[in-house]
Amino acid sequence: MKHGKRYLDSEKLFDKKAFYSAHDALKLCVDTARAKFDETIEVHVRLGVDSRHADQQVRGAVVLPNGTGKDIKVLAVCRGENERLAKEAGADYVGAEDMVAKIQNENWMEFDVLVTTPDMMGIVGRLGRVLGPRGLMPNPKAGTVSTDIARAIKEVKAGKIEYRLDKTNIMHCPIGKASFGAEKLAENFDTLLDAVIKAKPEASKGQYIRSCVVASTMGPGIKINPNKIG
Repeated sequence: MKHGKRYLDSEKLFDKKAFYSAHDALKLCVDTARAKFDETIEVHVRLGVDSRHADQQVRGAVVLPNGTGKDIKVLAVCRGENERLAKEAGADYVGAEDMVAKIQNENWMEFDVLVTTPDMMGIVGRLGRVLGPRGLMPNPKAGTVSTDIARAIKEVKAGKIEYRLDKTNIMHCPIGKASFGAEKLAENFDTLLDAVIKAKPEASKGQYIRSCVVASTMGPGIKINPNKIG
């Protein structure tokens, strides 16, 4: 893959073969974020599990102390009193069958997170083929299916992110913007990794965190020493 001059210049700021502490890696990440927009900082963690087995799944959600720096658009699918609660909590869009039909018929996807109540999952489930591949299907483990919809919405708006494995046993999570600075990014990083470590399946054997890399949207990946995490 060919990279531009800005990317190549960023690579000169660190040793690509070296492992860094989380704080040093994030500081380098901020230094290498040289695009003309506020780049997102992402964490990529490979775990020593086999996600093909149900007892080795790692999935959950955590509220980052400093948020993500992104204005999250929330769709709340609910009825009755919960509609009022959802609006008061800051949901950008609120509805029930009408919103499900809008997604089905118009391919409307102008939201980042869908939250709902357990009684509505029969209706929301119709959207599985549309929302599933996009990672937007609500899930109790992610806190997006809840009897307390107001709380669920407030947590999403405050910077709640979901972590889960892909088919290669790697999770990819945003932890903020380059403008946050290394200190705030480190706080978010520690909060995320603490949650991932606590979610370690009992069936997992050997080294749990195999590798960890941080990178800005347009910048190179910087390795963190996996033995110094947790």
